[in-house]
Amino acid sequence: MKIILFSVLILVVFGYILSHSSSGYVKKEMSKIEIQVAEDAVKQYEIAKSGGDAMDIYVHAGFVAAAYIQAKDEYNYKKWKEIEKEDAKRAGITQ
Repeated sequence: MKIILFSVLILVVFGYILSHSSSGYVKKEMSKIEIQVAEDAVKQYEIAKSGGDAMDIYVHAGFVAAAYIQAKDEYNYKKWKEIEKEDAKRAGITQ
């Protein structure tokens, strides 16, 4: 009986350690993905800027800002909100 209880205790402790260490891993990987999404949005903005019209450029600036807020990157979010604002003016949109 003691062996069974000890085995169960070891499994519970091991499960607890595993679940807590993997949650940190998942958060780290999600952060990497969010940053990659933002970087991809910047590349798409650059493509729109090189060949799109003013409305395309404005819309993509908004996508970049949204990607940075999702990544919890306040600095780049604010930067891209300013870019979006300027692109809105060029597209004839008042905010």
